[in-house]
Amino acid sequence: MRLLSFLRETAQRRGVLDSFVYIHHAPNTIRNMLTRITISLLAMVALGFPGKTTVFAASSPTQADHVLLFVLEGVGNDVIQNGTMPVLQKLAREGAVTWKAQSVSPFTVPSMASLLTGLPVKKHRVNQEWETYDFSRSFLRSPTLFDYLDLAGGVDTALFIMDERFYQLARPEIYVDMQTCGKAKPQCNPSTLVEYIKDYLKKVTSAGGYNFRIFAIPGLLVAHLPEPADVARKRGWDSRQYTQALQRVDTAIADVMAVYHEYGVLDKTMIIVTGLKGAESPQASTAKMGEPRQSPVPWLAWGANVKPEYTIPDHVSIMDIGATVLEALGLETHTEWESRALTDIFQKRPERRTTGNETFELGSSTIRKK
Repeated sequence: MRLLSFLRETAQRRGVLDSFVYIHHAPNTIRNMLTRITISLLAMVALGFPGKTTVFAASSPTQADHVLLFVLEGVGNDVIQNGTMPVLQKLAREGAVTWKAQSVSPFTVPSMASLLTGLPVKKHRVNQEWETYDFSRSFLRSPTLFDYLDLAGGVDTALFIMDERFYQLARPEIYVDMQTCGKAKPQCNPSTLVEYIKDYLKKVTSAGGYNFRIFAIPGLLVAHLPEPADVARKRGWDSRQYTQALQRVDTAIADVMAVYHEYGVLDKTMIIVTGLKGAESPQASTAKMGEPRQSPVPWLAWGANVKPEYTIPDHVSIMDIGATVLEALGLETHTEWESRALTDIFQKRPERRTTGNETFELGSSTIRKK
């Protein structure tokens, strides 16, 4: 009991990952035991001790009013399934999941562009050259998920990124609030991004709103968390620092969920988690020697109107994010994208909340009559 109390206090006071430093120096037999205990405590800290379990209430058929989208880098299926990230493991176990989702490119910026536009690289034309930021290049020209959300239902979006290159992918629009805490700022980490989100939500729910135009929690909030990939490339996929980065991301996801719970909207929120590209770790790759390595990425949904304990049987691409978000919110728009709504993950078909802006009937138009 003293050991459990010590680890619990350590996890809360100094951060759950500091416990691994203590474990690392213990003998092998004790180390194995402490690791199992610490993983359990990590889940308790992130998911809430008794009395706080309502933060992770069971899924319900309530239609989503909000979507939380977490876009990860350097997170393979293996680290979720083996319990290294207990929050994500819980969401995957209780929600809808596939471990076979595919990205579209081995490069970061083109993959994010496909996620936002629902288009392959050859159509949105954000190629490998965009991996290096070039101000003269201006912005992505293809319509994005943000544009479709505004067109179909006047839905506002908040975008929190940790890579300055993504600035090229979100054109300045009044319905997109973007904040960057990127690689140029050494102090930026997942917990910093959580503080950005907390501050933003505090402002939008205040009397003055955010920038005097947003007065409610946005329909879609996107949080980009690339730290595991950055750390793995510097310290190695088997390093203790990589494990700590995974835990920080896992905790950040739980923290954002807790904020949504505090504002009373978590039970009306669908959470989607995916990766931009397959993890480059040896454990995450099943490619044979000499073949291009494109590992699958995790794709999971949890929360409002999501089927519990459901394995998605169909082929899934990160391009399917856009149409699935629109479907979850009951919106519809006619586009040329290749995004496909994963309708089988819903407990019931979402009720349409469209404004009619997305449909143009030429037959009833005065333009044709003239």
